[in-house]
Amino acid sequence: MVQVISPVIELLKSGAAATDAALERLLPGTETAPHSIHRAMRHSVFAGGKRLRPILCIEAARMVAGTIPYGVADLGSAIEMIHTYSLIHDDLPALDNDDLRRGKPTSHVVFGEAIAILTGDALQTLAYETLSHLACPAEATVQIVREIAVATGTGVGPTDGTGLPYGMIGGQVLDIEGEGSKPTVDQVDRIHRAKTGALITVSIVTGGIYAGVSTETVEHLRRFGQRAGLAFQIVDDVLDMTQSSEDLGKTAGKDTASDKATWPAVFGIEASLAQADALIEEAFAELESYGVAAEPLKATARYLVERKT
Repeated sequence: MVQVISPVIELLKSGAAATDAALERLLPGTETAPHSIHRAMRHSVFAGGKRLRPILCIEAARMVAGTIPYGVADLGSAIEMIHTYSLIHDDLPALDNDDLRRGKPTSHVVFGEAIAILTGDALQTLAYETLSHLACPAEATVQIVREIAVATGTGVGPTDGTGLPYGMIGGQVLDIEGEGSKPTVDQVDRIHRAKTGALITVSIVTGGIYAGVSTETVEHLRRFGQRAGLAFQIVDDVLDMTQSSEDLGKTAGKDTASDKATWPAVFGIEASLAQADALIEEAFAELESYGVAAEPLKATARYLVERKT
């Protein structure tokens, strides 16, 4: 029997392969001194992530340009480095204290806390070095760097008008400070939009900027990303409660055990999934002007809420 592979799975595989090829080229080899940190960087980067953020970046660029622009995989790879650094630090004993990530032992378990901390630092530094060499106009490069810096920082940056914290690190702080307290709608919304949604949003926005999107359309991409990013984290919260550690590749039930502020803790599982679906539909409305050219990006976003791991 011939196995039929859906177009979105093919899209995800090709995007992940392009990202992995760029990462392989950009990351120092294990033979490069100091060997320990380069082994640690590769351990976490090549631990089997889905590469969803780079894929969203690539597909946003494809939608705008009509084809995948040369060099955009380097932009996606820089974003993946930042994402991986955030996971390494998030898993540290001082934060979530987890020993499993992407189905493999976390960095600090294998290499010790000191090297794990430095590995996260090194990946973030390499990400910005990579961004400085992007094959797009200098003005676009500066805009991309600014967008990513804001999205991963602590303050309030471009938002949908709510004034919610936008930076990933700011969201992490809110998450830590909210542990052990009864979560509220406002609290969980702020954490999710910042801690997870910001990096997903900026992946889409910077893909568009790389491809030469207009200023007006950047805001459509931003609103698309904000809704898709929030939907992704809502589903992630649900999966943490409903799937096994083996399926997830990380410790299941960790959010509940740590009294994390999660969407299901406020709304329940069924209502959370319904809200994620509604957010994706709202996101799709932002791409109407692109017609069929938006279908691959929409399909990727739909996968964010239909995935089981």
